[in-house]
Amino acid sequence: MPETARGAEADAEPGPTPASEPTPPTPEPRTDQPATDQPRISRRRTMLLAAGALVAVAAVGAGVLAARGSGSGGKATAAADGLPHTTVEVATSGCGSGWTHPQAGHQVFELHNTSSTAAEVYLTDAKTGAVYGEVEGLAPGTVRPLGVTLGNGSYAFRCLPDDADAVTGPTVRITGSKVKSGPAAMPITQQELIPPTLAYQKWIQGRTVELAQKTDVLRAAVDRGDLAAARKAWLPAHLVYERMGAAYGTFGDSDGAINGTTAGLSGGVHDAGFTGFHRVEYGLWHGESASGLRGPADQLAKDVDALESSWPAQRMDPADTGLRAHEILENTVQFELTGRTDYGSGTNLATARANLDGTRVLLGYLGPLLKTRDTGFAELGDWMDRAQHTLDGLDHSGKWTPLSQLSRPQREKVDADLGGLVERLADVAALTDVRRTA
Repeated sequence: MPETARGAEADAEPGPTPASEPTPPTPEPRTDQPATDQPRISRRRTMLLAAGALVAVAAVGAGVLAARGSGSGGKATAAADGLPHTTVEVATSGCGSGWTHPQAGHQVFELHNTSSTAAEVYLTDAKTGAVYGEVEGLAPGTVRPLGVTLGNGSYAFRCLPDDADAVTGPTVRITGSKVKSGPAAMPITQQELIPPTLAYQKWIQGRTVELAQKTDVLRAAVDRGDLAAARKAWLPAHLVYERMGAAYGTFGDSDGAINGTTAGLSGGVHDAGFTGFHRVEYGLWHGESASGLRGPADQLAKDVDALESSWPAQRMDPADTGLRAHEILENTVQFELTGRTDYGSGTNLATARANLDGTRVLLGYLGPLLKTRDTGFAELGDWMDRAQHTLDGLDHSGKWTPLSQLSRPQREKVDADLGGLVERLADVAALTDVRRTA
């Protein structure tokens, strides 16, 4: 699951599959897939805690003013959606102004930026600083909605203008309610993310050593002309790389060299730029001779050795660590489960299982931070176990069921379990987002 190499694949042709294995249905390409490893960071910041789950902010079009709630003395007014709407000012001199008649329940705040600069806005617990909802990039003169569910408690808006200090608005109290507030999370700082990121980097170092060893076994088999042994050695080596999912953004060009696909290559599988595991895979499962594969196998081993040598000097960005926990399996669903990275071996489900392993490792390092912030963290573990059990049932002593041979119930089970897990991992990305506190 290379983050950089697959970024441009959203609109690319699927990888080739053997003639005996029809390509599984491919969903409509997504238009939000990034073309580089500046992944979905900005999209992550549009997530907010509301209505008991993480949901995307429904933005009012830029430049359009919405003034529902104005002229009502700060009271919420009903809207077409049936929810109370209250206009709240976002400005250094008036952060939170307008919310003067608090009420409990599910509601919408129309955040109106009356200042001359863009700002982020948080609705916080006035006592703890926990965030109930947020909107980023609120441009001057515009209004965007923030939907939340509030129960008894003390709340305050926090406005964070670009290039200026944060301003906390007046405290608003809700009492006498039987409604339970939606989830809130304490902001995570960059400093808190450094220890788990460093621990993960050390784990990756060990995997680069393992990767080099297993790739050497693959190369040796090709060099001596034993293609049956090479086919047997290919998957163990490839799966080591696939378990390293959260580090792909730091691998740089090595990722494309080691695990790139034909996406964007005019010559397809015959293009000189097609290298790495998938190039060797294509040759091994499409009748290429050992002499023809020696060059690609040798180049793969050299690229892996270069990655092993360079990794100790690399530094992962702690701010991206939680986001990667979501992206690994998000890309698994998009590419592995659609067969778009199958170049003949039929092992996409084995790759999905390796991606699951990689996600579990990363969550292990992030666990201490998540357990105190995510009320659904235990449930996330249950979903991880469910997906693992489903995938393991398709492994028959190392011979994985190809996607094209799944029965309809099997296919639906894989899609449901992996898809449900990805939805829950979106919470991890949002909760581990580094937020400004000053």
